[in-house]
Amino acid sequence: MSLYKTFETERLILKPTTTEDAAFVLELLNTPKWLKYIGDRKVHTLSEAKLYIETKMLPQLKRLGFANYTVIRKTNQEKIGSCGLYDREGVEGVDIGFAFLPQYEKQGYAFEAAGKVKNMAFNNFGLTEIYAITTKENSSSQKLLEKLGLKFKKVTNIPGDDEDLLLYKLKNK
Repeated sequence: MSLYKTFETERLILKPTTTEDAAFVLELLNTPKWLKYIGDRKVHTLSEAKLYIETKMLPQLKRLGFANYTVIRKTNQEKIGSCGLYDREGVEGVDIGFAFLPQYEKQGYAFEAAGKVKNMAFNNFGLTEIYAITTKENSSSQKLLEKLGLKFKKVTNIPGDDEDLLLYKLKNK
């Protein structure tokens, strides 16, 4: 996957997610907050995690040159979270998303990674605006989006899901 660029911040490495990250993806997709705020992706085995990466992440990476990034802590090379830009069906524009293992929350990693991904969207991938969606109950995600400069736009839904979601937007200056 060296065809796609890896990015760095002061404390983090953001590398495009590949099937080599399947064990990490399996763990992340089954954390309590992922299940509560993002939803059950029905990924319960290593082979299902590999298939999820192959069918949900890699096609967008190949099509657009960006997708999901595995966030790795530089100090110990530990995979701690996920952050990326997603071209989701039924969602206006390209949206930014993030999720971290519980033990790495509230340490500034999500802000650091999402800030880098926001800059990548505008400076590396030529996007003129980015969006984000979150549940009404996920106040920590809302606060992070606002800290990144995104502004609440409206309540929306994803096709096939009647849950109301909050849509945020940021235009590149």
